[in-house]
Amino acid sequence: MDKVGETTLILDLSALEHNFRYLRSKIAPTTKFMAVVKAFAYGSDMVAIAKKLESLGVDYFAVAYVGEGSLLRDAGIKTPILVLHPLAANFDEMIDRCLEPNIYSHKILEQFIAADKAKNQENYPVHIKFNTGLNRLGFKKTDIDLLVSQLKANKALKVVSTFSHLAASEDPNEKTFSTNQINSFLALSDELSQKLNSSPMRHMLNTSGIINYPEAQFEMVRSGIGLYGYGNEAAVDAKLKPIATLKTIISQIHEIPANESVGYNRAFTSNAPRKTATLPIGHADGINRQYGKGKASVLIHGKKAPLIGNVCMDMIMVDVTDIDCAEGDEVIVFGPESSAEQFAASAQTISYEILTAISQRVKRLVLDR
Repeated sequence: MDKVGETTLILDLSALEHNFRYLRSKIAPTTKFMAVVKAFAYGSDMVAIAKKLESLGVDYFAVAYVGEGSLLRDAGIKTPILVLHPLAANFDEMIDRCLEPNIYSHKILEQFIAADKAKNQENYPVHIKFNTGLNRLGFKKTDIDLLVSQLKANKALKVVSTFSHLAASEDPNEKTFSTNQINSFLALSDELSQKLNSSPMRHMLNTSGIINYPEAQFEMVRSGIGLYGYGNEAAVDAKLKPIATLKTIISQIHEIPANESVGYNRAFTSNAPRKTATLPIGHADGINRQYGKGKASVLIHGKKAPLIGNVCMDMIMVDVTDIDCAEGDEVIVFGPESSAEQFAASAQTISYEILTAISQRVKRLVLDR
């Protein structure tokens, strides 16, 4: 792995390709694949990730907001892009950039129809979201008749897909709930298709769904975290490769006498002589205060060095008493050797959070080999 001289997030596109091909192998050749690249591609580099996936033949991208889709269009991405949480204020930009909205309520549908008509659009592609139990966004069964009447009354739109989202696809204890969600989605999408006399694509499976519910892959699946190397369970993680490695260096080493404190609010006091290393990374870079006070560790020369005291805005301090190291030596915060999932678990959170938290001020180094 490449050496760094500053805090750097190294992105391995060969690992991304491995993950895509692994997930692709779990679905039928005819099933389309939607890659979720929202939140800067889960904290990595949205443009680099999307360009690589487009070259691999991905069928769709999904982003959260219109601005993310515009960023991809500006970078030359031609693949269709679903906007998962469109806002009416951005509809003109959405249409201008050929981005496809998730229609999840009667109000958002009315607003998009108005924007679409104002730009003289016909058969503009939209995606209908059904709420099957996540209770976040989406139509329910009682909404279908009004939804159908709205859609039939307007040629400005064309429904290209219906979709929903599993709430606990990684949890075997929630299999009954997940199965009920799948059955509910089938009934809702079938009713809409029959009443519209059309056959839009259906998609419901996320990364864990692809692994655990292949019978519900329908015409398309969506994967986010799996593309970045995490599968929400150890057996799947073993088949994937984390694409991101966060590295930094040792800025300074201190010899701390017994009974001396370290950092803000004197959150650590040594009970014996200790050696600490200060690293140029902090909560402004995405290492939040929850990881301090001994919860998380970094790797220095293959050995764990726990964070001590409170995380500072631009720095953390780690205990290197038993590690032979020097100023300028490399430090691995997370990566294949010690995963983001393990780092996150130390503070009782998940890989998604630490990955997407990495600040844009952290240098990105993209490798494709």
